[in-house]
Amino acid sequence: MAYDIHPLLVHFPIALLFLYSVLRLLPLSTLFPQVSWQQIERALLFFGILGAGAALATGETAEHISRPQHSIVEMHSFFATLSTFLYGALLLGECSSILNTRVFIDRHWLVIAKISRICEKFLCNRVFVVVVSVVALVCISITGLLGGVMVYGVTADPVANVILKLLGLTITQ
Repeated sequence: MAYDIHPLLVHFPIALLFLYSVLRLLPLSTLFPQVSWQQIERALLFFGILGAGAALATGETAEHISRPQHSIVEMHSFFATLSTFLYGALLLGECSSILNTRVFIDRHWLVIAKISRICEKFLCNRVFVVVVSVVALVCISITGLLGGVMVYGVTADPVANVILKLLGLTITQ
């Protein structure tokens, strides 16, 4: 018998990645300079991506068990995958930044060091990080909203009807 563990797994990555975006967008380092915000952000991003991977992996099983409306499932899946990709790009930038703080002494690592520096230059650019964080925040919010619509219907969230209309989705009972 298959069990639907997807609902147990989805809330943590949504919360962690949502919080990551909020922390990246707020000027907290100027308000609280004694706090190591970069380490907190990296931890939220890392564990959020791990959780998102688990949520994506269990989403297919959840679809077959509950059999929700196909168009909403497809849109939910699209935004979940897009969110994971965007946050994954941010994580890749953070990993490149960490790698570049280490010294690549051996000449065999020169190619990896060059690739890592290129990734860091692009993926850690302040404008890129802010834009991707905003877009990813919107995507993960839509993902959560669509998941809520599948479970609770459109009456649980006052914004649901507006978002469904913007996405061109209709609910069939």
